[in-house]
Amino acid sequence: MRAIKRGLAFAGLAACFFGQTFAAEIDSGVKQLIVSVAPGWDSPTGRLQLFERASGGWKASGQPIAVLYGKSGLAWGRGVLGTDEPGRHKEEHDGRAPAGVFKIGTIYTYDSALPEGSSFTFHTVNAGDAWVDDVHSPDYNRHVSIDPSNPPPWFEKEKMRHNDFAYRWLVEIRHNSDPPVPGAGSAIFFHIRRGPARMTAGCTTMAEGDLVNMIRWLRAEKHPDYALLPRSEYEAKWKAWGLPSPVEAAALLSDR
Repeated sequence: MRAIKRGLAFAGLAACFFGQTFAAEIDSGVKQLIVSVAPGWDSPTGRLQLFERASGGWKASGQPIAVLYGKSGLAWGRGVLGTDEPGRHKEEHDGRAPAGVFKIGTIYTYDSALPEGSSFTFHTVNAGDAWVDDVHSPDYNRHVSIDPSNPPPWFEKEKMRHNDFAYRWLVEIRHNSDPPVPGAGSAIFFHIRRGPARMTAGCTTMAEGDLVNMIRWLRAEKHPDYALLPRSEYEAKWKAWGLPSPVEAAALLSDR
């Protein structure tokens, strides 16, 4: 009986180990994939390309574009894939963009509608909308709406409506969202860059035209994900994670 129990215990540990190492990959229901690759962990810049799932693999939708990350580079985030990887992990105010694979959430905008041709879940930001980055709050890393005529003390710092051109469109990257872990990083979005060399606190930014094109391309029914990795990690994980192959992503991975 003891031998059987030891055998079952070993089998359980082995299943857990091998499951964590080899089983994780992008869900087959994901038909759109945003892929961004940085030269290294400490790189604040990189490139991004859009992909659609095709028969037997992925097909690029357009050419790679230039993007900016956190001023300190990347660190592993909390999302679909990458959460349990060894190494540095994203923390609040560390100046790093979260690496891994993440779901795309809501698009927040100052406008009453998305750009013409878009079809995605969105929310028009009003005077009472905020995104909470207080690690002690039960609403940490969540969108909340309050009565703007009687705002709480924290609201001015965390409100979303600043009439700032860079935040006209905020495409939610669902890092540390399901559920949020206090201190693991908050308010991660795609948004308009402030300049070609203005890095971020952790978001991924790009030229306005490129962001608009991405918003028009996104389709909720295709369950888009975002994959962000340093090049070395991409080359090591693309097959196990179900990412575009080096051939399919040749333009993105080129040394241009």
